[in-house]
Amino acid sequence: MQYRTSRRTLLTATAAVAAVAATGTTAYADPRDHGQDRQLKKLIARMSIEEKVGQLFVMRVYGHSATAPDQADIDANLAEIGVRTAAELIAKYHVGGIIYFTWAHNTRDPHQIAALSNGIQRAGLAQPTPVPLLIATDQEHGIVCRVGYPATLFPGAMALGAGRSREDARTVGRISGAELHAIGIRQDYSTDADVNVNPANPVIGVRSFGSEPAAVARMVGAEVQGYQNSQVAATAKHFPGHGDTSVDSHTGIPIITHTRAEWERIDAPPFKAAVAAGIDSIMTAHIQFPALDPSNDPATLSRPILTGILREELGYDGVVITDSLGMQGVRDKYGDDRVPVLALGAGADQLLNPPDLATAWNGVLSAVKSGEITEDRLDESILRILRLKERRGLFRAPYVDDRQVDHVVGTRSHLATADRIAERTTTLLVNRDRLLPLSRRRIRSLLVVGADPASPSGTTGPPTGVLGKELTGLGFTTTVLSTGTAPTAAQIEGAVAAARGKDAVIVGTYDVAAGDAQSKLVAALLAAGTTVVQIAIRNPYDIANLPGVGAALATYSWTDVELRAAARVIAGRAEPRGQLPVPVQRADDPTQVLYPVGHGLTY
Repeated sequence: MQYRTSRRTLLTATAAVAAVAATGTTAYADPRDHGQDRQLKKLIARMSIEEKVGQLFVMRVYGHSATAPDQADIDANLAEIGVRTAAELIAKYHVGGIIYFTWAHNTRDPHQIAALSNGIQRAGLAQPTPVPLLIATDQEHGIVCRVGYPATLFPGAMALGAGRSREDARTVGRISGAELHAIGIRQDYSTDADVNVNPANPVIGVRSFGSEPAAVARMVGAEVQGYQNSQVAATAKHFPGHGDTSVDSHTGIPIITHTRAEWERIDAPPFKAAVAAGIDSIMTAHIQFPALDPSNDPATLSRPILTGILREELGYDGVVITDSLGMQGVRDKYGDDRVPVLALGAGADQLLNPPDLATAWNGVLSAVKSGEITEDRLDESILRILRLKERRGLFRAPYVDDRQVDHVVGTRSHLATADRIAERTTTLLVNRDRLLPLSRRRIRSLLVVGADPASPSGTTGPPTGVLGKELTGLGFTTTVLSTGTAPTAAQIEGAVAAARGKDAVIVGTYDVAAGDAQSKLVAALLAAGTTVVQIAIRNPYDIANLPGVGAALATYSWTDVELRAAARVIAGRAEPRGQLPVPVQRADDPTQVLYPVGHGLTY
């Protein structure tokens, strides 16, 4: 169904865009365009205090429909938010944005997502002060993806870093942005601007483009341009830099020990590149960074970091959004009613996904009524948010046309582009005696074993099955045996037995540690005289703990597009072109580099 916004509704929603609607242009009013700002400020002046508070929040909601979700999702909404549907959430709290999650059943398929987005916009435009919502999601690609097949899924950031092509990064942003835009998503919480200099980083890792600040900055700038050229707001994260931590901020509070000079050299360049590229939004990190703010407040709540550095030193005047306020890293020190208030005081604009919306919303409302947060400060953030909404066309065209979805999402051209980009990122680390590409004259029978982690989007995999199917299609006789991330002794014995009579074994590994069950599986296969080709399907560091394999590849993720590319490289249908964007250190002496940045073999 196609939705059209009546002129009356648009004019009621905002006089700020009357001139834009009349001319049909999509140009964004620069913040220095005082005439445009005056019109947006008139819209803000019409809002009640409650509506203003609501505009700051971006909230989760369960269900595939804005008005008629499944009963289980109604129950989940009542339990967590006190409303039944997305439409009720908008009517009660006047939220300015919605975040889509796979686990919240928001992203079943492109047509359903488009209908949900239109339903959310109808609810937004039915408010006393009609304002369209900014619908967002985490579509980083690689290991973080909310919108799955049949949408186009690309290699993630570290894979693109291995490909070293700014044009490929720009293309990923452009195509992904176009597909998100077609289903009503106008803000993507991507690109990851963290510089991953810690191999033990449990939360960033392959979500980063790599460990070299200048290279990461180049890729960030290119991908931002791609997204925003497709009229989707990109989001650089996690400011001031989450790349050197061994603690996951979902469960604890990481401490970054970089000096101010090290921050300038390592962490700052990608964010500066994002600002230079005209980034629409920047997401904060729930990390302590004593060299930037000795108070031990997380950066999300730090005025010296968000206002002093991001706004004043870097000159950024776009939207600042917090990372999820449900993460433990921002909840350890203050209560859930105080966290959003302190975030606003620090310089944030959008408050993302608080664990208890009523507590957070009422906390901000009380702070405004008491004068702790002035109404002028509230209006400042709302103006930035409205500028972003206008920039991305939401006042002019809040609805999407369902008839156009299939013409944009997951098209043959987009899928073919993803395949070619994946081939350019696949990295060959080891190739003893030129084992690869496998010759079908000598090697015909293959066994595929290894890890089968859950699909990031819920629509791909399992990895061993994808590899097996692709290798079969390439002319090999292939048997598949999933052994998991922690194979038991019995599973290892079964894999060794299954390998008998096979010409080679393909092993998919997932974050191997010294002496763990996966390394024992590989050692047992090698001890039995098996030819082993290892594929690191997440972090590229696995090879340091797997001496003796005949060949080793890194794909940087386990989504289908990357695994299919690896299979084509193994079979010689594509050449490996990727180069490590991070160093791989020796397992016995991490101070020594086993494979440096830039290492990557070819045929």
